[in-house]
Amino acid sequence: MSSVSLPQDAPRALHTLLADFTAGRKAALARAVSMVEDQRVGADLLLAALHPRVGRARRIGLTGPPGAGKSTLTTRIAASLREQGLTVGIVAVDPTSPFSGGALLGDRVRMESVALDPGVFIRSMATRGSLGGLAGTTREVCDVLDAFGLDRILIETVGVGQSELDIARTADTSLLVLVPEAGDSIQTLKAGLMEIADVFVVNKADRPGADRLRNDIELMLGLRSGRFLKNVPAHHGVDLRAAGARAAGAADATHAPAANAPDAWSQPVLRAVGTTGEGLPEMLAALDAHYAYLERSGELDVRRRARLRERVKDVVFQRLARRLWLDRPTIAWIDEQVADLATGRTTPYAVADALLRRSGSLMTGEPA
Repeated sequence: MSSVSLPQDAPRALHTLLADFTAGRKAALARAVSMVEDQRVGADLLLAALHPRVGRARRIGLTGPPGAGKSTLTTRIAASLREQGLTVGIVAVDPTSPFSGGALLGDRVRMESVALDPGVFIRSMATRGSLGGLAGTTREVCDVLDAFGLDRILIETVGVGQSELDIARTADTSLLVLVPEAGDSIQTLKAGLMEIADVFVVNKADRPGADRLRNDIELMLGLRSGRFLKNVPAHHGVDLRAAGARAAGAADATHAPAANAPDAWSQPVLRAVGTTGEGLPEMLAALDAHYAYLERSGELDVRRRARLRERVKDVVFQRLARRLWLDRPTIAWIDEQVADLATGRTTPYAVADALLRRSGSLMTGEPA
């Protein structure tokens, strides 16, 4: 395993934390996760020291509408992975409490069957206003769990509906959980979820409408890939295969190869009953099959490189924001522009351009 180190002038407490973390003490893991989640002083140094160890764990994302049973399935998957002798980290993102600012639901309560397992580490995270279904530091927390040596990381999104697409940039495999009573299934599958899901699971499949939902999903997947139109000839000069592909929407170029590629991943649509464990073996097999596909096709390397690029962008945005918006002269200068903005003598775009020109040394960290 790669060694980790801190600058010699780093605080002594940080050196102690890193030593305990490297020794495999779970208390140190919890402290490290809290430091990163809360973005405390020293978090950047810690993440930089841990970076050489990141990249071994498989990251599995579970997303879907509220009430779909994501926590139940997460618990079942974690228990099965533990039976295989694998260690598991669970990052469960919940809505933010309006009172404490913490996670509203508290997944340790809902995952009590695995919460006390020494091979399982659970962290509930609050969104704290972040959109996309994940908290702002979810990826960094996953890096900490990865560096600690956990074998699998399960990431459960907040369940905000159609907009939680950040999971595709965070996980190696994205599992979309739906239920028969979730409403219009076609509406549920719009706005990108079709593109980010690697495995579909119809949970609570013992309820009415489950088979219909599965059929609807498979129909939409077939239309999107052109499988259902591949043997339909052109009619009056209109190629129905191309039309069907356009209607279903093009796949994200950074996600998976075209669905009709020789080695393309064909998204399975599985049925499950989380409360009884029905469908769990098929779900685990699909997760393993997808990871094998990622390795075989080279897509795993593509996704992880894309994740690293996103991390660099995130760090740049965070540091620029801190340097600009915590700089008192900058804030005072912006306040001076408000009068001209209000009268229309200048525009927000002109002020922004002027701000960038005057703040070059601030953004690079060089003295003015």
